[in-house]
Amino acid sequence: MGKSLEEVNQTVATQGKTTIFRKILAFFGPAYLISVGYMDPGNWATDLAGGSQFGYSLLWVLLMSNIMALLLQSLSARLGIVTQRDLAQASRETYSKFINYILYFLAEIAIAACDLAEVLGMAIGLNLLFGIPLIQGVVITVLDTFLLLFLINKGIRKMEAFIIALVAIIGFSFIFEMIFAQPEIKSVLSGLIPSIPSEAALYIAIGIIGATVMPHNLYLHSSLVQTRKFDRSKAGIKQALKYNFIDSTIALNLAFFVNAAILILAAATFYKNGLFEVAEIQDAHQLLAPMLGTKWAPILFAVALIAAGQSSTITGTLAGQIIMEGYLNLRIQPWVRRIITRLIAIVPAVIVISIFGESVTGKMLILSQVILSLQLGFAIIPLIHFVSDKSKMKGFHISKTTQIASWIVALIIVSLNAKLVFNEIQGWLQSSSNPIILWLTVVPLAFGFLVLLLYIVFKPFITKAKHNIDNHSPHNLQLKFSQTGSYTKKNIAISVDFSSADEIAINSAFELGGMDANYTLIHVVETVGAIIYGDNIDDHETIIDEKLLKEYKDMLTQKGFKVNTKLGFGKPNATIAKIINESNFDVLVMGTHGHTGLKDILFGTTVDKLRHKISIPLFIVKN
Repeated sequence: MGKSLEEVNQTVATQGKTTIFRKILAFFGPAYLISVGYMDPGNWATDLAGGSQFGYSLLWVLLMSNIMALLLQSLSARLGIVTQRDLAQASRETYSKFINYILYFLAEIAIAACDLAEVLGMAIGLNLLFGIPLIQGVVITVLDTFLLLFLINKGIRKMEAFIIALVAIIGFSFIFEMIFAQPEIKSVLSGLIPSIPSEAALYIAIGIIGATVMPHNLYLHSSLVQTRKFDRSKAGIKQALKYNFIDSTIALNLAFFVNAAILILAAATFYKNGLFEVAEIQDAHQLLAPMLGTKWAPILFAVALIAAGQSSTITGTLAGQIIMEGYLNLRIQPWVRRIITRLIAIVPAVIVISIFGESVTGKMLILSQVILSLQLGFAIIPLIHFVSDKSKMKGFHISKTTQIASWIVALIIVSLNAKLVFNEIQGWLQSSSNPIILWLTVVPLAFGFLVLLLYIVFKPFITKAKHNIDNHSPHNLQLKFSQTGSYTKKNIAISVDFSSADEIAINSAFELGGMDANYTLIHVVETVGAIIYGDNIDDHETIIDEKLLKEYKDMLTQKGFKVNTKLGFGKPNATIAKIINESNFDVLVMGTHGHTGLKDILFGTTVDKLRHKISIPLFIVKN
C-alpha cells in the first residue's frame, strides 16, 4: 500500500530545530486544516438557531462538543503518527473487501454531502457580498479545485499558510462582530453552565453536537500528520504525539471561538431584540446592519462565510483523495480526483436550485448534515478500535481510561446523530404524500446502516476473543530432544511459519546443535505489499508476525537456548536464500506443514530452486 498523500508525505522536516519553539512550530499546521471543518457553513445554521432562540444558554454545548472533538482528533493523529497509516488505509487492512467497499461508499457520500454544504456556504457568501446569483456562485466554486492543485504543488506548508490566513480572516471578522454586538459578559459566562431551557433547546443542542465532529476530518487528520518527517524512535514518536496534541488544542479552540462567536452574535442581536426564528444565513446577514447600526457587520459576516466555505472545500477535497486512495488503493491524477469530488457536490446543488429556487438552500444544508450524521459512526468506531490495538499501535495504544472516555464520546455522538436521523425520517414519513415508497427504500436502508454499525462495533471484540482461543503461538511446544552427546552444527537456521510444523522443525534443529549452538529463526512475510515494498511494508500481518516471532524467541531463550530472529519480506525462496547466503550458517532446517508460500518451497521445483541457491545443507523435516 502506498503512502497517504504521497506527493506531500514526510516533506516537512522537524529534526535539527534548535529551540522548543522551533520544534513546536515545525509540527504546527495539520490541525488548522482540520479546524476549518469545525467552522464550516454547516455549523453556522445550528449556531445561529441556538443563539437566536435560546440566547447564551447553549454555549456549554459548544464547549462540550469541542472537548469531544479534541479527543477524537487526537486519536486520529495518533493513528497516523504511530502506524503511518491513515484511517482509510487502516480500515482496508482490517476489514474484508466487501465491508471496505461499503465503508468507502458511505465515506464518499459523506464527502459529497460535506462538500455540498461548503459549496452552498461559499455561494451564499458570494451572493451576499457581491450579489452574484447562487447558481453562478456554485459554479464559481469549481475554480478552487485549481487553487488547491496550485497550493499543494507549492508544498504542504504553503497550503497550511493559506488555510491559516483564511482562519485568521474568520477570527478577526468575528472579533469585530463582537465589538459591534457588545455582548453581556455575565450572560456569556452563565451560558457555560449546563442547562436545557426546553425540549426545543434539546433538539438544537443535538444539532450542534451532531454538526461538530465531521467524519472526513478523522480521515484527513490521520493523513496530514504524516507530512512531518521525524525520528521514528520511541522518543521521536512520543515527541510527535505531544506536539501534535498542542497543535490540535490551539486550532480546535480557535474553531470553538468562531462557533461561540456566531452563537453569541445571534444572542446579542436577534434574541435580545425578540427575533427568535433567525436560522437562515441570508436572514442573519440582512438583519445585522439595522440591528448593530453599522454596514461593516454584514460585510464582515459575508467575508467570514466565504473564507469558511473556501477553506472547508479545500480540506474536504483533500479528504476525498485520502478516502479513495486508502480504501481502494486507487491512485489517479490528483486534479482529476478533485474535479470529480467537486462535481459530485456541484451538480446536485445546481439541479435542485434550478428546479426549486434559492429558498431551498437551508433545507439542503440540513440534508447534508443528516447524511454526515449517518456516516459518523463508521469513522469513529473503527478509529477507537485501531488506537486501542496493542499490536497495531506498537506500544502506543491508548490507556484504558482514554478508551472508556472515547467510547462514551462515541456513544453520545452516535446516539445523538441517530436521534437526528430518526427524527428526520419520521418527519419525512409524516409529511410524505406517498410514505410507502419511504418505507420500502429509506427505512430498510437506515436499518441496514444500523446492522453494519453493530457489526463494526462488535466484530473486533469477537475476533480478538477467538484469536485468544485459537492462538497458534508456540506455548505448547514440547521441547524434547535426544542427548546424543556430540553436536557438530554450531550455527543453525530454522525456517518457521507459525504452524504445527514448527515444533518438529525446532526439535530436530536442537537434536543437531544441542544447547551450545546458535539458532536463528527465519520467517518470511509474503503478502503482496511485502513483495512490492520489501522491508518498507508495515501492514497488519507484519506486525502480527513480528509479535509471534518474538514470542518464539522469548520462550526458547527462557529454556536456555541461544536464539536470534530474522524477519524477511517478499518471495520465500528468494528471501530465505538471500538471508542464508549473507550469513554464516551450517544448516537450514525446514518443516513440511506451512501456509501456501512455505508449501511451495518444500514441494515441486521451488525446493530445487532454494536448494541450488544456498551453499549449505537443507534439512527437510516431515511429520
